Amino acid sequence: MRELREDQRQASIANTLMIIREATANDFDAIWPIFHEVVAAGETYGYDPQTTRESARELWMDYPRKTFVAEEEGKVLGTYYIKSNYAGPGAHVCNCGYMVSSAARGKGLATRMCEHSQEQALAMGYKAMQFNFVAASNEGAVALWTKLGFETVGRLPRAFDHPHHGLVDALVMYKWLADN
Repeated sequence: MRELREDQRQASIANTLMIIREATANDFDAIWPIFHEVVAAGETYGYDPQTTRESARELWMDYPRKTFVAEEEGKVLGTYYIKSNYAGPGAHVCNCGYMVSSAARGKGLATRMCEHSQEQALAMGYKAMQFNFVAASNEGAVALWTKLGFETVGRLPRAFDHPHHGLVDALVMYKWLADN
């Protein structure tokens, strides 16, 4: 039997111990530090880096159809939401946002959450998933979404103002989830 590389072993451990469940209102106390860390960095989300806790709760907990947390031994390490991308004729396409605590990166959480979100999307009646505004400079996310079957279907030139790289492109990424 061949030995696992250290990163595979870590991912295997994370996949064994980690659970993903629907978030409750009480989970926001654990989500807020992750949200604040990611948004304040200004490197991946189009949210104002000065987003308040109250606004964050509305954006992450109230507005989406569902919010989930990824936890290990009761500690929230990541979170994602799922919502309709648009109403009416576009309501069959969902949108998701994912955040992982910096202390938990590299354990496969984003992969697990994205796979979980696709299962949830289908169960909720969605046929496709679209990411509207992926900073092209977020190479890890772009590579992961591509690996998981998402295609870049649009590029918005210089649409994201990255704090270190300046104006970078934002990508629209899409995946058809349904069989038909």
